[in-house]
Order: sequence, then structure tokens, then C-alpha cells
Amino acid sequence: MPAGGIETDVLVAGGGVAGLTAAAAFAAEGFRVLCVDPVPPPASAGAEGSDLRSTAFLMPAIALLARAGLWERLAPQAAALRVMRIADAEGGRLREVADFRAAEIGQEGFGYNLPNWLLRREMVARLGELAGARFVGGAAVARVVPRSQAALAVLSDGTPVRATLVVAADGRDSGLREAMGIAARRWGYGQKALVFAVTHRVPHDGVSTEIHLSGGPFTLVPLPDRDGTHASAVVWMEAGPVAAELAGLPEGAFEARLNARACGVLGELRLASPRRVWPIVSQVAARLTGPRTVLVAEAAHVVPPIGAQGLNMSLADIAALVDLAIDARGRGADIGAAELFDRYARARRPDLALRIAGLDLLNRAAMAGSGPLRDLRRAGLATLHRVGPVRRAAMRLGLGAPSGGFDDALPGVGREARDFNR
Repeated sequence: MPAGGIETDVLVAGGGVAGLTAAAAFAAEGFRVLCVDPVPPPASAGAEGSDLRSTAFLMPAIALLARAGLWERLAPQAAALRVMRIADAEGGRLREVADFRAAEIGQEGFGYNLPNWLLRREMVARLGELAGARFVGGAAVARVVPRSQAALAVLSDGTPVRATLVVAADGRDSGLREAMGIAARRWGYGQKALVFAVTHRVPHDGVSTEIHLSGGPFTLVPLPDRDGTHASAVVWMEAGPVAAELAGLPEGAFEARLNARACGVLGELRLASPRRVWPIVSQVAARLTGPRTVLVAEAAHVVPPIGAQGLNMSLADIAALVDLAIDARGRGADIGAAELFDRYARARRPDLALRIAGLDLLNRAAMAGSGPLRDLRRAGLATLHRVGPVRRAAMRLGLGAPSGGFDDALPGVGREARDFNR
């Protein structure tokens, strides 16, 4: 290793929520970890480039955060999600409402919601507490050369790094995935999402509300109170031109459209943050691994923001990878060997294939604009809610339960999603 270089067990490329969680999880288990990201974490929601989206961590993800020593930092700032409410709307009112209560499947809640900008700040602080962890902001992994015993990497600032395992958590446009020649199939829906925060007089009572109307779902997710005022995060999915129009409206005109779309479920909503616009796509990598490198999170898969599945799928990737690395270390095996990578791919591919396909189907159904298709969507929601065993199975699957037994449940999904499991 040249002078000034870094030697580590695990190099994590990407310091978003998934990458930072991976770094903390590995470090908490005694691995030496270096995590790098080109963008340092913002100090506040209003900081330039801050991610105003929020993340709903389902209970399996909470368990991983607790293992990593992250949850004790995050819990005081989290809003509980006790009920998932899905509604079908038309003409400014709700026509079909289905409540899915965590208590029905023996859980106190489905999970907890936190703003992404705060997550990054607190996760970087946690890495600073872990002896084996190091975070470098303002740099990226520029190059990785795999060798038989390790991967030799160079950061964008010229720092050489020797790592046994490289974790690519560098997002949907992953440079590491591209450098390894791993193709990624991406398909769009003609949608974009507006993400922002609101305040309201009516308490949310731990209920996350997803309202379906032509253009896509409109979701209100509980946040902790802001200065004594009830608050929620909003993900408003619309056709691209509509989303662009909404993003450019003056605040008063935007709030009028916002309140009409929300159907009054939390009373009058007031904009409490800047608006950000995100493209809605699905994407899947042809492979989950390359030499000495494992793809996780959006480097491996991207899904529409429905049912709090996206980042929770990512954290399931990380939990599986950490467990496999612990097992390999216990056997004295190489944590960057092909045998571990094969086990990782076998563990993750079936569940990812099901969830990607299911979310693709749900998003297409949510976009339905014609009367007959809206009626079919409403009837499907009613059936899902009223048939007890189906409702409980759907809740367990949504909570992150293994997908065994559901593999034939979605025969009509798109070819792009189904091909991932081949």
C-alpha cells in the first residue's frame, strides 16, 4: 500500500441512507469500514441539495438499525406508523378506504418515518463513534481493480485504498456497476414525484395515507411535530408535465391544488419545506455481483415509492450481506470471495424479483385513468381489504416477510420485472 493509502475490510461507495447503514452495520460487527460519498451530509432540511424525501423504516429494517447502534440516535426523532391506509379517490372525495392495522398481525407498528437529510447527518455522526469506521465526504470511488486477495481502489482525490470487499451503494446511476460492465434495465412510467413536508391541524395519529387517483398515488406519511404543529411528509406522484407545472406554481396556488388532491384527510395542509421533483422509474441490474464487489440498494434495484418498499428492500440487501460476511469470517473464509457472492445472489434475487414485479403492477394500476380501470382498481382494493387471510398475508409481505408462497401471486406483471429472476 502506497504512503497515505488506506487499508480496510470493507469499502462502501455511496453515503446515502443505504450506504451509511451498510457502513455502520459492518463496523458494529467489528469490520474495518471506509465509506465515501461526493456530497457531505446537509446540516438542515433547508441546506442546498438536501434530500427532502423521508424514509419509512419497516420493523425488519429497525432491527438492522438497532444492530448497527443507529436506532438509539434516530428513535427520538421518528414518527411511528401504526396504520397503513389506502384509499381510492374521485371528484375530490374518498370512495373506497382500506385500513391495514399492524396490531392485526401482532405488531405494535409497521415501522417509523424519518426525513432523509436528518438520517444522513445522524448516521455520519454514528460512524464517528465507531472505532473501525471512517467516512470521507467530498470524494468518490474513481477506480477499482480486483485482485485475487483484495480490491485496489483509488478515490477521486487520489487516495489509494485496499479493501477485501467493495459494496456499491452509489445509486441508480452507479459508476461501479457501469465500470464492471453490469447492464441495468430501466423502464419509466411518464411520472415524476413531488416531495415536500406539510403541517396540518388534524393529528395523523400514526396513520400513513396513500390516496390513489389518475396519475399515481398521493401519500401522506407521519413526521414528528414541528414546533408543536402536526407534520407529514408528502410524496405526490403525477404525470411528468403535471408534476412540472405543480413544482412551478406560486405557493398559494400550489397549496390550493395540494388540498384538493389530499381530499381533506388531515384538514388544511400548509407547505412547510421547499418542493423537490424526482423521476419515477423502475430499474434492475442484470447481476448483483462482480469481482470483489456487491451491488446493494439502488445500484441493484429501483422501484416506485409505493408501500415503503424501496429502502427497506435495500436494507434487506445489507442485512443479508452482513450476515454472510460474519459467517465467512467465522469460518476463516474470504469475505470478498465468489462463494459468498453466490450465496448473496441466491438469497436476494427471488424476493427482489417478486417485489419489483409487484410494485410495477401496483404503480400501473394506480395510474389508471379510464372509468373501467378505476372501478377495477377500487374493486381490487376492496377485495384485498375484506378477505382476512389475504389482507394479513399482504401486510406480512409488505412488512418485509420472506416472499415464499407468493411467487405465483403476480402472473400478469411486466416482462422487465419478471426477467430479473431468470
